Amino acid sequence: MKNKIILSAFTILLMSSAFMSFDTTEPTAIEIIKEMDSKFRGQSSKATMTMKIVRPKWTRTMELKSWTKGDDFSLILVTSPARDKGVTFLKRKNEMWQWQPSIDRTIKLPPSMMSQSWMGSDFTNDDLSNQSSIIVDYNHKKLSKAKLYGRECYVIKLTPKPDAPVVWGKILIWVDVKDYLQLKTEFYDEDNVLVNTMRGTEIKTMNGRTVTTRMDITPEDEPGHKTIMIYNDIQFDVKLSDSFFSLQNMEKVR
Repeated sequence: MKNKIILSAFTILLMSSAFMSFDTTEPTAIEIIKEMDSKFRGQSSKATMTMKIVRPKWTRTMELKSWTKGDDFSLILVTSPARDKGVTFLKRKNEMWQWQPSIDRTIKLPPSMMSQSWMGSDFTNDDLSNQSSIIVDYNHKKLSKAKLYGRECYVIKLTPKPDAPVVWGKILIWVDVKDYLQLKTEFYDEDNVLVNTMRGTEIKTMNGRTVTTRMDITPEDEPGHKTIMIYNDIQFDVKLSDSFFSLQNMEKVR
């Protein structure tokens, strides 16, 4: 009887150890990036933002609205200042357009313009439209763990897949272990030279999700230059049809 009790206890111990091992299994690099991406965007989203472009001798502020649906659709509307009000950017799958109300014209942006500055900021057209997918267009490798802003982070390396339509030669992302927040991102060119660094701060709960509400992007070779994107409000999993992201709606959306 005593032996049976010992054997039973040993069996329970083994089972407990198995469950403990299962519960503490580390996620893969691609799982981390997917969770990070999903955490901030959801199936769809609607947001209002303030963008500040900082230069050594001046600062410019813009107000924006954005709508996204999955990886394929995004729409960004400039609501101020007055001179830029109504300018709209639309992404549908692998194509991107700009609507300029001042000249009553829609312009299709070629792939060569994806690496160019978005509205004079330190973001690129690709950054704001998510033209390339950090999930689909890159290979992912978990490098290490590191502390950042007092939070433990996964450090993930992204390298572009062959023939992927991407701007960057390499990306390093620091992802918070607890909440899968994108706290820091380094963007490198094809020669492995650091070009931009983006930091995510001001962690808040919006629409029931813990998110970073401020992103600062600083170019490496331009002292005194910075672009700050502040999310004033964001709603997740809103109802948006594919037809909302149309060339016709670029002129009408408000």
